[in-house]
Order: sequence, then C-alpha cells, then structure tokens
Amino acid sequence: MSNSFIFTYRKLTAIFLIIFCSSNFSAFAQTRRSAGQSAPKCSGAWTGVIKYTRTQSQSDNKTIDRVSGRGKDTRNWEMKYEYKANIAVVESPAAVGSSTGKASINHSFSSIEKNSAVERNSCDQGKTWRDMSGTFSTETKTSGTGNEEANVTVGVNSDGTYSVSVGIPQIKGQTTGSQTSTFSGQCTKKEGKNLTMPPATASIEGNSLTSDGTHRLNPDDPNRISGSYTRSNYGVTETITWSLQKCGAKLRITDLKFEHMKFPNWNEWKEIEDLRGTIDGNLVKIKATVLNASGETKYADLKFKETFKGDKWDGSRPDGLLSNGEASVRLEPGEEREVEIVWDSSGYAWFNDGRPRLLQRIKAELEENGKRSDEMTKNLTIAPKPLILMHGIWSDYRIWEPLYQNLLTTSHSYHWKAYAVGKNAHYGAMSMGGKFLSDWYSDSVYDNADQVARYVKYAQEDSNAWHVDMVGHSTGGLVGRLYLHKLMKPVSDGRPQVKHLLMLGTPNGGAKCVEVFLGKFNLFKKELKA
Repeated sequence: MSNSFIFTYRKLTAIFLIIFCSSNFSAFAQTRRSAGQSAPKCSGAWTGVIKYTRTQSQSDNKTIDRVSGRGKDTRNWEMKYEYKANIAVVESPAAVGSSTGKASINHSFSSIEKNSAVERNSCDQGKTWRDMSGTFSTETKTSGTGNEEANVTVGVNSDGTYSVSVGIPQIKGQTTGSQTSTFSGQCTKKEGKNLTMPPATASIEGNSLTSDGTHRLNPDDPNRISGSYTRSNYGVTETITWSLQKCGAKLRITDLKFEHMKFPNWNEWKEIEDLRGTIDGNLVKIKATVLNASGETKYADLKFKETFKGDKWDGSRPDGLLSNGEASVRLEPGEEREVEIVWDSSGYAWFNDGRPRLLQRIKAELEENGKRSDEMTKNLTIAPKPLILMHGIWSDYRIWEPLYQNLLTTSHSYHWKAYAVGKNAHYGAMSMGGKFLSDWYSDSVYDNADQVARYVKYAQEDSNAWHVDMVGHSTGGLVGRLYLHKLMKPVSDGRPQVKHLLMLGTPNGGAKCVEVFLGKFNLFKKELKA
C-alpha cells in the first residue's frame, strides 16, 4: 500500500470522527444530562394523611326522695365532647427530609343539665293538697374550627418498628349558653325565666398523641405505612389513623369509598358497609380523597373506571370508564380534598352473559398533565334487587320456602334476598282463602295489593333497595299487576320502583272454572273474592 493512500485514509477517518463528535456526541451528552435532571430526588420525608379524633361522653341520671318525703328531685345531665383533626402531611420547606402537618380542626362540646322537683303541699293549713313543681335547664356549648400548622413525627427503629406522633396547637372558639326555669302549682304564682348568654370567645386546647411503637414496616414496601392506634382512659377515647408514603408522588389518592342513599330518604347518603354492599339499581356516590403533598398549586384529573384485573373470566378485559366518571380538581399546597361522582349501579349485579358478578372493582386514576400520578382500587359488592314473592289462591308464604331462597343463593350469592309476602305478617300478609279448596274468607285483589305495598316497603327498608323485582304465582300475579298499575310508588331517579314482574301460571285472561265451582256446584259457602 502506498504512503499517499495511507495518508488519505487517515485524513478521511479524522474528518469523520470530528463530524461525529461535533454532532452525535454532544447530543448524547445532552440526553444524559436531561435524564439526570428529570429523575426526581427523594428527600426521605413522609407525606400523606393523618386523622386524629378525641371523644368523651358522660351522663348522670338519678331521682331521689325529698327530705319532706312528699316529693322527688330528678337530675338528668349529659356531656359530649368531640374533637377531630384532619392533617395533611407534607415535606417541610424548612428542613429537608422532615415532615410538617397542616391540620383542619373541628371541635364541639356540649353540657346539658335538666333538674326537676315536685312536692305535694298545701296552701290552706292542710285542708287541700296539690303538687308544686319546678323545672330548671342549663345548656352550655363550645364550638370551633381552625386551620393550623401541626407537628408530625415518624420514628423508625432499627428492628423495623415505628411510631407516629402528632401535636395539634390551640385554636379559638366560641361559647354560648342558656338557662330556663318553669314553675307550676305554687301558692303564689311564680314566673319562669329564660336567659341567654351572648357568644364569648373561648380558647380550645390542642391535643397530641403518639402510637405505641408496635407497628412494623412492610419489608416489601418500606416506603409506605398505614395503620391506626387507639388509647382510652377515664372515658376519653383518642384515635390516630395514618396513611403515609415516602418518596411518593406529590399528588396522590389517600382514600376511596362508596355511599348510597338510605331508603326511603332521598339524598340522605351513608357509607356502604363492605360486608353488605349495595343493591342493583341504587345510585352510588364514589368518593376519592386527593392530597397535594407539594408546596405548589396543582391541577389534576380523576378518572373512575371499572376494572376486571384479577377476575377469573374477564381478567384480560381493558378497564372501562364509568358513566360520568371524569372530574377535575385544583389543590392548593398541602390541601386534601374529596372528589366525587354519582354512578348508577343498574345491571351491575350480573355479567352480560348471565354470570353473577359477585364483586365490582372500582378504580380511581389520578393524572397530572396527562401522566398518571396515582391510582387506587376498591371492591364493591352489588346484590341483585330483592325479590318479592306473592303466592296464589288457597296458599300462603310457605309455598316458596322449600326452594326460593336456596335458588337465589346458588344462582348468585347470599346477598340476593327473597321476601315471601306474609312470612313476617307484621309487615303485611295476603288473604287467599286458606287451605286448598277451603271456604275460608279471602280478601279481594285490591285488598291484597295493599298488603303487598306494605311488604314491598319493608323489603326496601330491610335491604336498602330503591328498586325491587316481583314474582307472582297464579292469582298472586294478578295482585302484582294491580300493584304496578295502581299502587307502585314513584322513585326520584325516574325509573320504576319494580323493574320486573314474573308471573307463573297467572290467569290473565280469567279462569272459567271459577264459575263452575261458585255457580253450578256451589262448593263455597262464602264468596271467594280472590
């Protein structure tokens, strides 16, 4: 190879390296630098939510004889104290790696005392006697709310145990009071009094509590702790509950819960018990609590979905957004807020192919700038609507007993309940002529429909269901039809109270043989109205 060729080859190689280094290498260096900047640095501070409650109640109720032996004194006293603090735990701006709390405090105290005295006396030297009485009532109330900085400490020991401590400062409140008295029967008329104490500023003492240090970190997830601790002394009960995370997202979901309306009170919401669940067709309020653990204002989007993860048959199905399942929220630094939607549970007790859906898995997803920040999933039991069973002529509720509740349990679960009209006769019972071919008195279809109306209300209250299904056997089907047309109550959600009426052998076109029994053969001495 000639020297001129080697020189040319080396020269071209050097030029190529210069071009490569001046472009790609600088871009590669910039990429590494950006990646290093985007990696969040964990300070080690715990962030999340701590809830503190302190409650106390006392009462004294007694009646004693008066010294004269002609009367009694009665005293009824009751005191209630309730203190609640919801503490958003955020990273302390003053000390890296430590935490501070922002407490939302609510305090209420009441003391109510009622005294009454009655004594038999005479106003005419014993000629006539009468009761002379007086009543006295004193009421004092102190209430207050506040938002204050709180001390928060999490101490982790070398053996993996830890303790959580909170200290909540004093706040200002307001005290009010009143006194009343009434009198009757006195020889000289005595007027009662009504006094009201104007509101006065009061200082409400702070509270503190430290858990007993027996809780232990999970080795598989040492950066997340949750638990509760309760201490009771001399009638005072204190509880601290925590859900904290280290090196977690600045925006997170701290709680997910479900509520439904308490039948028959529309818009009276109560939390759904995990073991009982709710009923198909009930409206469900889904509430997600979101915390901003950062020091700046955050904007986030929440999506409520049904998820099939973990389901035996549908585990591979993608998550589906619930109806009206999106909401947006703005959170100030350290703010915790509930975000809710109202969801219609109609049809969710079953899969579309007829299989029972024993659990509904609801997932809340939190997003910031289109990127998922946190998620939480919780199971919700949804039972089919209660089944109202109406027996036919010459029968009673016992015709259903050998079969139906077992049928419902094996078809779905023990959450699906049957209500045979008449089993609890206090709530309603149909009169259908007694035993087979007897001439016992029976009520009309109209009267029996009234009884069904009472039993439907009982079933709805017992199961907390806003909608029911019905099954009517023979004449019971006619009773059900009449109930639908004349007596069915409207529901505020706009859907019918009874979703389905199933009729078994119901003579919707009449039964000609009745004329034979009642007329030609005259078998029944009394009119069989049913």
